[in-house]
Amino acid sequence: MSQAHTIAILPGDGIGPEVTAQAVRVIDALNERHSAAISYEQAPFGGAAYDLHGVPLPDTTLDLARRSDAILLGAIGGPKWESIERSLRPERGLLGIRSELNLFSNLRPAILYPELADASTLKPEIVSGLDIMIVRELTGGIYFGQPRAIEQTEQGERRGFNTLVYTEPEIRRIAHSAYTIAMQRDKRLCSVDKANVLESSELWREIVTDVGKAFPEVELSHMYIDNACMQLIRSPKQFDVLVTGNLFGDILSDAASMLTGSIGMLPSASLDENGKGMYEPVHGSAPDIAGKNMANPIATILSLAMLLRSSFERADLADIVESAVRSVLKSGMRTGDIAKPGEPTVSTSEMGDAILAAIPVATNSN
Repeated sequence: MSQAHTIAILPGDGIGPEVTAQAVRVIDALNERHSAAISYEQAPFGGAAYDLHGVPLPDTTLDLARRSDAILLGAIGGPKWESIERSLRPERGLLGIRSELNLFSNLRPAILYPELADASTLKPEIVSGLDIMIVRELTGGIYFGQPRAIEQTEQGERRGFNTLVYTEPEIRRIAHSAYTIAMQRDKRLCSVDKANVLESSELWREIVTDVGKAFPEVELSHMYIDNACMQLIRSPKQFDVLVTGNLFGDILSDAASMLTGSIGMLPSASLDENGKGMYEPVHGSAPDIAGKNMANPIATILSLAMLLRSSFERADLADIVESAVRSVLKSGMRTGDIAKPGEPTVSTSEMGDAILAAIPVATNSN
């Protein structure tokens, strides 16, 4: 009998409910065909929660997230909520759940499937075989630093300011996470900072280097963020694992997503020190196509695969899901974001149908 696990499903806003619905269908298929013993419960989050409860992260949603073994998130935000008080916007709920659950280690893989080499805006020889991992510190840095405000000066002018701060323990734990991941891959780690102008980056570089003494097999290099952005476009396959702070990681991971042809293809994980995590596609809520059954659900389904592999330690189930996705891509099925001009496209639900059909029935299901 498989160990039972629970997932908190947070569909969120925009296309979030549409893509998470396809991932839920995959969970149901794994339960039926492979006795996966996975239960799930859904809760409002982000703008949807604000509409229902007046806050983006209700206590009931946070309680469900804490009780569950892992969290699967769709997407949050949209123009509908941009005019409300900043503390009540959907994005504050996302920052809040990361902080409350201490999800400090954000893993963002950028993998180019061979079948999608032509979908990238870069030449196939530049991106073919791409497989990099960006490790982003997620609960510190300028997104959380205090003080922060928009205030009136004595001259009657407004000014806005934020604080970029990192403590030694925060840097040590994300560095340790990145080195551990590098040991499982090609044993190359590039730390990205701006140590030539930022004191926080000076400390970052010093601590990352010191943590590396416990991982002598890992080759460590350092790169400034501006050069890293350029190198990521010029020669992305030079990288194996990159580790960086919250702001720089936000920029680099979104840039890396386009190397793969579409942001709709990339999953991510945000983990605590014990491996419990929240898994979500890299893409946003895409309100312009919400409700049109057009969104690519693959990033969310691959986020489920990451969840199975990392938090549930069910590599067997993760392999099944990833193989199903590859099979469908190999067959030529495409949503609009990964299709060539003039190429036939399928809907969100049709892509989900195809992936479900590619999940086999276990020959000796218990």
